[in-house]
Amino acid sequence: MMATLKNATGKTLVIVESPAKAKTIEKYLGKDYIVRASVGHVRDLPKSNKKAIDINAGFKPHYEISKGKHKVIAELESLANEAKEVILATDPDREGEAIAWHLSELLELKDPKRVVYQEITKEAVQEAFKHPRTIDQHMRQAQEARRVLDRLVGYDLSGLIWQKVRYGLSAGRVQSPALRILMEREREIRAFVPEDFWVLTADASTSANPEKFTLTCVENPKTQSKADEIVNLGKKHNWVVTNIKESETKRVPRAPFTTSTLQQTASTRLGYSPSNTMRIAQKLYEKGLITYMRTDSPTLSKQAQAQALAVIDSEFGKEFVQPRNFKSKSKSAQEAHEAIRPSNLGKKIAGATAEQQKLYKLIWARTVASQMTDAHVKRMKVLANITDSQEQIPDFAVRGSRVIFDGWLKADPTAKGEEVQVPAVSKGDALDVNNVEAEGKQTQPPNRYTEAGLIKELEKRGIGRPSTYASIMKTLNDRGYVSKEGKTLMPTDTGDVVSSFLEDHFNKYISDTFTAEMESELDEIAEGKREYVKTLTEFYTPFTKDIDSKANIPKVTNMGDTPEEFKCPECGSNMVYKLSKGGKFMSCSKFPECNGARKADGSIIEPPKEIGEECPKCGESGEKPNKKSPGKLVQREGRFGLFISCSNYPKCKYIKQDALLNSTGVECTECSNGEMIERHGRFGPFYSCSNYPDCKHIIKTRPTGNHCPMCGKLMMEGTKTIPERCSDKTCPNHNPHKS
Repeated sequence: MMATLKNATGKTLVIVESPAKAKTIEKYLGKDYIVRASVGHVRDLPKSNKKAIDINAGFKPHYEISKGKHKVIAELESLANEAKEVILATDPDREGEAIAWHLSELLELKDPKRVVYQEITKEAVQEAFKHPRTIDQHMRQAQEARRVLDRLVGYDLSGLIWQKVRYGLSAGRVQSPALRILMEREREIRAFVPEDFWVLTADASTSANPEKFTLTCVENPKTQSKADEIVNLGKKHNWVVTNIKESETKRVPRAPFTTSTLQQTASTRLGYSPSNTMRIAQKLYEKGLITYMRTDSPTLSKQAQAQALAVIDSEFGKEFVQPRNFKSKSKSAQEAHEAIRPSNLGKKIAGATAEQQKLYKLIWARTVASQMTDAHVKRMKVLANITDSQEQIPDFAVRGSRVIFDGWLKADPTAKGEEVQVPAVSKGDALDVNNVEAEGKQTQPPNRYTEAGLIKELEKRGIGRPSTYASIMKTLNDRGYVSKEGKTLMPTDTGDVVSSFLEDHFNKYISDTFTAEMESELDEIAEGKREYVKTLTEFYTPFTKDIDSKANIPKVTNMGDTPEEFKCPECGSNMVYKLSKGGKFMSCSKFPECNGARKADGSIIEPPKEIGEECPKCGESGEKPNKKSPGKLVQREGRFGLFISCSNYPKCKYIKQDALLNSTGVECTECSNGEMIERHGRFGPFYSCSNYPDCKHIIKTRPTGNHCPMCGKLMMEGTKTIPERCSDKTCPNHNPHKS
């Protein structure tokens, strides 16, 4: 530390968020500067809501140094005391402004300088340091208002959901509207009544070109008899080209990327999740390869536009050059003031991973294409029908297109898509048609949202901001409210219950209008047009009254009646859907008098089976005897297989997994009174003592039965190069390669 402080004496200390960014910027600034990282946020609200916000004092937040940041703060404090001056150069958005303010408070800086830049290039950084400013308190307050607002809504709503639905569930100011949008679509799908129709196709070719192409009937018959009639006529008669319709259209390039369009396109083309896209983009930004990646604006600076035009002229030719300016669709683009683009369009990317290269190429192509001429596409529709027949059938058609002039597609060829190839034909040409077929289909309900589709919908409705889209997707998944099937987001039973509860009782607070208006008010705080305390007071006063008014609503005990065919396997009564931690199941409507249950698919859930042993915790021979109702050990089936627990659950939470099913035959070295058995958790299998919770010895992989020659602990299965290794992480034999 002393050496570091000595080197810092008389220098200017610059604080950024990322260590990678710190190295790059220090290189650009030179020997008179020392650059260090805060490693993200340094302070946050405590977990306890009672200590977090003093509402009576004007919604004053009580911040605490984030876990693991005390050492970082101590080093920055020492460096700041030795430095000539301190410059805060965190990201150019509200989060960055907040981090700068927290640092100034913790380090007790007087009038610290604030520097912002949109890209980490030598020119941009050096120019930014010529124009320092003070911390923008309006932007900082807007971030604080969002954080406080989200905490107040989340804790109060979540607390009520714990009481009325199930412990451990949560709600949020932005995540809940997003979940509602998913559930609205899900209800449309459930209510959809499919209709039958038939698709008619015919394989055709010409005498001049034997290559086949497929004609499709322009009208879909609603009945099979009508479809069969058309098929029979098509097989009996000759076919001819009756008409050809051609049109030339232009495809205009899209605007350079904003945060949401980057996340959408990366999901569609590369299969990246929003959070993964932002992680990769963050690395590209820190390496100085792209501009700041949280932005609402599709605008390019004049310098960037000139650079793009020069690259297009050089690589594709003058005929492809077309300067364009794009405006933000957002009413108040709040973050960086430029689109996401490469810092240097003419520079080849180096030192990047494969996924970073893919995302960079996507950004490069979108940026360059935005300044290029329109693509010219010729679309063609060929119509055909039968001849020599007095009976008529609907026209059959094939559509195709071809690119006449690439334009911007030259830079972004992936955007072309698959083009249907249609051979050259003329009106009146005879066709060789065979395989006229009819395929019965049903109309389909609207598609469920993908992550890209949901982000697009959130942006359209004014819900959330660039910095929140990825976290919304992650929260919905982490809470278990949605599951992903391929790219499709499927609301879970838990998500259904939570959304339905909020829609029934707090629909105002998760509506599009309310959420979008609140975002606008936060924007106004950032612009200095609205007061922090007034905004939160106007929201929180009626909100708390609404929360209090729901204190006496009945607890959600069921999710509706099950289909009539599913009766209770115990007493034959009707059943209802209920929600457990493992998802939806069917319960007897007479519970708790009757314990009959079925799984969600209707299969019977066997009642717990006694194994003939008393519970060691609450039985007559246990440590905590319960003479009135001693527990019996019963075998149950859970999410992770069979296990043995007390029949008095949840009053007694003793659990002992079935040693016969899961035993490894290896004695526990910690208590010498149990054996290691296989268990399953949310992260997969692990091995622990059968005497849990009295003995909490756990190892990651299967024990071999051998003991470590160095420390005596259990040896466990290793890898191909290390067949077995010590289970104790502190033992050198745990990782022989390193030792």
